[in-house]
Formats: sequence, C-alpha cells, structure tokens
Amino acid sequence: MKEYKGIIVDILNRRQFKGKIIVDENLIFSIEECDHDFDQFILPGLIDAHVHIESSMTVPSSFARMVVSRGTVAVVSDPHEIANVMGEKGIDFMIENAQKTPLKIYFGVPSCVPATPFESAGSILDSEIVKRMIARDDMFFLSEMMNFPGVINEDREVMEKINAAKKNKKVIDGHAPGLRGENLKKYVQAGISTDHECFSYEEAIDKIKLGMKILIREGSAAKNFDALFRLIDEYPNDVMLCTDDSHPDTLLEEGHIDKMIRKGLKNGLSIYNLLQTSSVNPARHYGLDIGLLQKNDSADFIIVDNLNDFNVTETVIGGKTVFKNNEIFIDSFFSSPVNVFKAEKIKLSDLVLKPESEKIRVITVEDGELITGQKIVQAKIKDENVISDLENDILKMLVLNRYQVEKPQIGFIQNIGLQRGAIASSIAHDSHNIIAVGASDEDILAVVNRLIENKGGIVVGDSSEQLSLELEIAGLMTQKNGEEVAAIYKQMIAKTIEFGSELKSPFMTLAFMSLLVIPELKLGDKGLFDVNSFNFIDLFVKE
Repeated sequence: MKEYKGIIVDILNRRQFKGKIIVDENLIFSIEECDHDFDQFILPGLIDAHVHIESSMTVPSSFARMVVSRGTVAVVSDPHEIANVMGEKGIDFMIENAQKTPLKIYFGVPSCVPATPFESAGSILDSEIVKRMIARDDMFFLSEMMNFPGVINEDREVMEKINAAKKNKKVIDGHAPGLRGENLKKYVQAGISTDHECFSYEEAIDKIKLGMKILIREGSAAKNFDALFRLIDEYPNDVMLCTDDSHPDTLLEEGHIDKMIRKGLKNGLSIYNLLQTSSVNPARHYGLDIGLLQKNDSADFIIVDNLNDFNVTETVIGGKTVFKNNEIFIDSFFSSPVNVFKAEKIKLSDLVLKPESEKIRVITVEDGELITGQKIVQAKIKDENVISDLENDILKMLVLNRYQVEKPQIGFIQNIGLQRGAIASSIAHDSHNIIAVGASDEDILAVVNRLIENKGGIVVGDSSEQLSLELEIAGLMTQKNGEEVAAIYKQMIAKTIEFGSELKSPFMTLAFMSLLVIPELKLGDKGLFDVNSFNFIDLFVKE
C-alpha cells in the first residue's frame, strides 16, 4: 500500500481537510483525516473533455508524456482527423498506441467522415460502419456532429448514426457554431448533448437553457475561455473544459487543462466549480472510469503546491505515479507508420490563375478564431496571372487533393501577413489535403513540393530553402517525442515571423481555412466554398 498526505480537496462534498490517502494497488483503500505538516494539496485528476490528439502532431503515447505533467489523467478523444485519412484502420492505430500508456484515453466514433460531401477525403465512415463501430466496447461516444444542417433537416444518413448511438446508450457530441433559435432546438432535440464551438456568452446561455453541456475551449488557435469563463461559476454543472486542438509547444509551455484552472483562479472563480467542470462533469457525462478522490475509486489524482499557482508536482493514474518532481514515468513506444499519400509534385503553371474579371472574393481571417469573413477586392494581375498582393496582405493560397492526382484549387486570403516565403501543411481540416499560402507562386511551389516529397507534414520556406517537420503517421503525427517536435515547430514559427506573419499559431490557423463547416468562406480541394449557403461560389466577381 502507498500513503499520500496533504490537504485533501473533497470536490463532491466541497470541503478541504488535512488527511492521508491510502492506495491499494489501483484503488483508493481509505481516506482519513489526520494532522500533519504537509502543505501540498491533493485533488482529483484533470480531464480534457474534447481533444483531437492528432493536433499535438504526436501519437497518443507521446501526447501522454506531455499532459500527465500538467495533471491530466484522462482525455475524451475524437480520432476524427486520422479517420478522415485512413478510416477505421486509423482509429485502430490510435487505440493500439494509446493502450501502451497509463493516460486514460477514451475514444469516440467520428460522426462526419468526411465532414461534407464537398471535399475529397481518404475514407468514408457511413452509417453502416458507424453502427458497427458504436457498438464496440472501446468506443465511448459519437463524436462531434458537425453536420448540423443534416440534423435539422433530418437527413437519413445522419439520423441513422444518431439513432445508433442512442440504441447503444452512447453520448452524442455536438459542433454547431453560431446555431440559435428554432434550428438549435431541433439540433438539441435530436439528442446532441454538448457543444465546444460557442464564441459568445449569449450563445452559450441559449444552449445551456436547452439542456446542452458547454465545453469551454482553450487551444492553440481557438481560445474562448475569456469570453465564457463566467459560466463556470454561474452554471457549474453544465460546463466542461477542453483544448480541442493544441500544438506541442502550447502543451509544453502553456499547459493543458491546468492552464485553464490557473486562468480561472486568477479571475476569482471557485476552485470547487473549476474542479467540477474539469473532473466531475466529464467523468459523469461520458461515463468514464475515473476516480474522483473517494473511497474505492480508481486512484486517479494529482498533487499541487498551492491553489493559486496550481503547479502540479505529482500525477497518479490507476495507483501508479506517472509524474513526480519534473520526472515522467512513461516509456516511449513505437508503432509501424501508417499513411495514405498519392499526390504528385506540381508545376509552376499549375499556380497560374488567369483573370476572369478584375475583382475576386477573399477570405479574411482573425487571429485566434476559426470563423472567417469575406470581402471583394481588386485583383492584382501580372502577365495574365492573379498574384499575391503584398501591399494589401492578400496572399494566394492553394488546396491540393492528397488522395489522388489532381490540379490544385486556388483562392486568396487576407491577414496571414507573409511578406515573403510560404507555408504548407498536410494538416488541413477536415480531410487533410495539402494547404499552402505564400507571397509568390515560386515560394508556394517550393513548399508544396517539399511537402509532397516528405509524404506529409508541415513546411515553411521560400524558393531557395525550406524547413520541414515530417509527419510520417497519416501526414498528421510523428513518433518523435513532444520536446523534439516542439523545438522544430518553434523554429518554424520563428521563420514565419521572420517572413512577416504576426499570427500566434500560423499553421493551426491555416489548417482551418479548408474547414467547410465553419463560416464564412473557406477553400477546399474542389473550390471556394460559402459555408453560409453551403455551396461553392466563384472566386471571380463578374458584374
């Protein structure tokens, strides 16, 4: 048996007391009040209520090493990204790799693969596949239902997936940015239980009143904590915390769910409400086998130095210490790489865009937001080619099908900030085709072809030199450790800054510019897409 002494934070009874916890193998044998000199605090472990592990650019076993040091004992993971590339085979890869780590990782069945029929994906999870998968014991929920128009209009395929989850008594996660009014009521009545896409306090309140659980997100690109944190004290039973998408540098330098706890404490929120949202609510909502610091619970808990700085000094999962005093007790594991990548190198002529009029539609992006705007601007034309307009920060962008050989689709975007060079990525939500943006056609060509040589990853550079991070697992992840990935990634961010971009997370921002389910204007591998009308739209504006 093991003994842990400290000030125990009993979240379920909302009290603190000096005591000791006796752990027998993987369970809490007893919790006793006793006097001692330990001033450390023992609390329930933290749970990320919605995360795409793939966004860390590391496999689950490497991801685990980064987050247990931050007090995370479990994550609710949607393998949506690798499913879009490799389908059920990709999901099985994630599960097998996750089983090699003590971090408790609970996977769901992706509900929207592909997210829309308007882009090319590497796989399709139709209702028949979803029905079979949702019945599996290792699938704990139906992942975010992005196709809210399909829910509202009772699309047969969509409803069969939802009904399969209900039949198997599995939770159904939502994804409905900006949805309000009668359409929101229909969405909730269909059985959708959560949403992590609220951008405003008012929107979140509407959804809570209809019975939804709101997941407050703080990732690398999308950050909604400041807009929504009041909900934690006002509706502590209806809120959970999540990161959704976080890159390795964010996890290692800023933290995971613990950074949200610290932000909440600085804003004067109740420690009990913060722990309710970060431990109790996700464990109960998803039916997870996670201990909540009670007798006979699984021994999943953390020790912090104090309740102001909230520095984690030890993390215990299933009775085993996985992190203590800056040392991580999780081994690295390696799996055989899996990937699908058939794109071939492009030519400079593939980037030439002959003008059909003098005006074009441009995607406008705001740092830290996934939603975009659009505007109509005067095209910059040279030698019968529409090119990047650096003076007005309007850059040419490209999306190229990675699953078969096709011509790239061309669009334009404002507020990326590059004055030279280009960036490219095979992380491009949701189908993960190749996406790139740059100051010149020559720079775009160079980074895209380097990416194709690598069979996926991210690249920054110009026509003479490129810096790259190879992602050998589905073009989304690598088996390098998080520290190594973060170091390379930071070098790449520094290069984008050198090239003129001021975006906090340029690769993450770029990755969402092909996401055809978040308003307003996006570019997919089949063309420019107006999310509001859910249809393709012409790049050129003809009078």
